[in-house]
Amino acid sequence: MVSPRRILALIIKEFIAIAKDPKSRFVVIGPPIIQFFVFGYAATFDVTAVRYAVLDEDRSAASRALLAGFEGSDNFRLVSTLRQVGDIAPTIDNQEARMVIHVPQHFEADIAAHRPVDLQIIVDGRNSNVASVALGYATSIVSEFNDARASATGATPLVRVIDRAWYNPNLISRWFIASALGGVICTVVVMILSSLSVAREREFGTFDQLLVAPFSPTEILIGKSVPPFVFGLMNGLLLCAAAVWWFGVPFHGQVVALLAILSVYIFAVVGIGLFVSSLSMTMQQGLLGSFIAIMPIVILSGFTTPIDNMPRWLQRLTYANPLRYVVSAMRSVFLEGAGLRDIHSQIWPLSLIAAVTLVAAGWLFRHRAA
Repeated sequence: MVSPRRILALIIKEFIAIAKDPKSRFVVIGPPIIQFFVFGYAATFDVTAVRYAVLDEDRSAASRALLAGFEGSDNFRLVSTLRQVGDIAPTIDNQEARMVIHVPQHFEADIAAHRPVDLQIIVDGRNSNVASVALGYATSIVSEFNDARASATGATPLVRVIDRAWYNPNLISRWFIASALGGVICTVVVMILSSLSVAREREFGTFDQLLVAPFSPTEILIGKSVPPFVFGLMNGLLLCAAAVWWFGVPFHGQVVALLAILSVYIFAVVGIGLFVSSLSMTMQQGLLGSFIAIMPIVILSGFTTPIDNMPRWLQRLTYANPLRYVVSAMRSVFLEGAGLRDIHSQIWPLSLIAAVTLVAAGWLFRHRAA
């Protein structure tokens, strides 16, 4: 039977062990601060393809000629043809497309009459780098269309690009980076603390003492999960606050949604860390295992490289990556104003991953302890 009193004693023991260990104290304080400023100021991105949708209200030869420039470009991939203006918002909100091209009515007639024509291009500002690059590509294609018309007719180019970036009007890249930093950096803290937990007992020779103590494997795992969870949540929330107060990132969503997504995510990472720690015989092995896990988790999360640019088989692997969901959810909470209802599609996969990793860690702990 699980005893709350024994679990509390074990939790206190883990907090004391972290406080006394200089390496653990540094992990809690040093890396989060260093990485926060390094990523916040120095992170850059490359974009190779952009999904876009088209709303062509003119359906003329001129509009088809303009859109052919986008279809023939390797920088764009057409994913949807919209029927009405009301389809634009859900297409951007659901991230079905990163950009929408809206060709107005009378497009060809206005060009023929030498009247100015405004071509509206709407981009998803939640990913500011992709949005700015996409606008640059689009402007270039429109310029080529204008030059071709001017060469053919001798008239002054009349098509003008009117761009709008939703959720990040000024396309400030730091908003895109710093809004998800809390989740990315707390990954390092939680992974290292949890991966060293069981390995520390083995290296210090206290693992056998822990096994003969009146603790069940479930109680031990709960006791070892709470300190990494507390420190991870503390770091995540502090860095989210720093993103708002230091970098000026707007926070439009619900605090309860941010708490929910971070909490479920940290449980999933704790499960991965305890699984690594149960496999390790020394702290060095645990530390190495945690860094081996951290690298693909961060790279495949969509934080630095857009998932859309990855190969298809690699995109499928990202669905098993818990950081993928928390990065997307945190950006939605910060920039889009998302609440609990809006991020449920990220919470339930994280809950499933957390359940699997914690159960696997518990099974391995019992198996290795036998």
